[in-house]
Amino acid sequence: MNMSGLLSALILLIIQGALAQRVRVEPEVMSYPGQTVTLRCMFPNPGDTQLTQVSWIFERTDTERTNIAVFHPTFGINYPTTSPVVGRVRFILDSPTLDNPSIQISNVKMTDEGRYICEYATYPSGNEQGVTSLVMLAKPKNIATTVTVTAGKTPVIVARCESSNGRPAATISWSTTLNGNMTPPITTDNPDNTVSVQSAYMLTPQPSDNGKDISCMVSHRTMPQPETIPMKLVVEYPPRVQIKGYDDNWYRGRTSAFLTCQADGNPAPTTVTWKTLSGLMPETVQVQETRLVVQKVDDTINTTFICEVKNSLGYSRDQVTVFVREEIKEQHKEFPQPKGVPTGAIIGGILCVIILVALIATVIIMVRKRQRKSIDGPPTHKPPPPMKTNSYSDSFMHHDTAKEEPMTDLSAYHDDKDHHEPSRFSLEDKQTAYQEDRGEDGMMGEDDSYYSRGSSFMSPAVIV
Repeated sequence: MNMSGLLSALILLIIQGALAQRVRVEPEVMSYPGQTVTLRCMFPNPGDTQLTQVSWIFERTDTERTNIAVFHPTFGINYPTTSPVVGRVRFILDSPTLDNPSIQISNVKMTDEGRYICEYATYPSGNEQGVTSLVMLAKPKNIATTVTVTAGKTPVIVARCESSNGRPAATISWSTTLNGNMTPPITTDNPDNTVSVQSAYMLTPQPSDNGKDISCMVSHRTMPQPETIPMKLVVEYPPRVQIKGYDDNWYRGRTSAFLTCQADGNPAPTTVTWKTLSGLMPETVQVQETRLVVQKVDDTINTTFICEVKNSLGYSRDQVTVFVREEIKEQHKEFPQPKGVPTGAIIGGILCVIILVALIATVIIMVRKRQRKSIDGPPTHKPPPPMKTNSYSDSFMHHDTAKEEPMTDLSAYHDDKDHHEPSRFSLEDKQTAYQEDRGEDGMMGEDDSYYSRGSSFMSPAVIV
């Protein structure tokens, strides 16, 4: 069969079904308990079909069918006494007709929910019917509570949520940032045909979870938007203790030093106790509940302080050891070094500066010594030796000439102290002249003897 044949067959089935379903009813009717509901039914355009009787049948389940109202044009109206709606059901018209046999049910109950069948007895086609589903609505009562738990390592139920006596069943969800899981919902059918739904949230509770937010959200057909029920978790745990206030700068003579015992727990801590490791509390210490005040720091404070906190689940403690410093430690702290500069770097910098200054001083001293040596040293040229003569006048004149020149030159190279010491070069020159004046036999002549006396007489000191 091709596609056109299938389409034709489908259209034919639809037309046949429409022709077969000639009883007009409303598919679904909703109502709340206590209201009056109308169930409409008609058989328009019967044509050649002869309508003989109409009956309303209540079908609560597929196996339970009950007649609740019957109309026959000849025998009239009948409401069976076995009907679950007896006394609350009636035809809309006091004198109903087969064209409009609609009924009303007053003060409907949750148990009235089900299928209502309007069935015609016809001739010659037999019975024809239409079905209306009555849906009973009941707004549920929603509640949510937390469960007080103790911190541990096992998952437990920390919150419950219930939507009770609703119709149809409600839908429950959870909104939270906690790392837990919801349990599968449990549905319970109540005797009045309402439904109750329960759900729970499970978590491995920790002290940090205490007071965390969690919300139960209930969605239901009777509510335009979900109902949100906010809660806060309740997790119990033993106290947690921490001592604060010690800054490692308790020096002798310091006043108004203190320690604070910070503790939390659930239930709230009931007692706070201060102790010392030695067992004796120093006289200068005052205990003010969670605060320990040291009026004046002395050597008796050199001990370990302990804070113990208790609640109904147990106790916890914390301790701090105080080291009493010399007072000078505090004076140093009045001029703190810049943060981020290590002490080793400062010392190294000081040493570098000292070494640099020492090097500069050494260079200056060496330069000055070299300059002084160049000034105080011997002359750079040697004076010429005296000329040899045989006559007294020539010898005397030559001696004066020879002595005047070197003495004039030496005055430029010697200071005052040189007049007290004969120059090395003057002595050598005299010895050379003396040896040249001696004869080959080694004896001096008369002139030589005089010259020798003249040389000895003409000393530098006499000339000066």
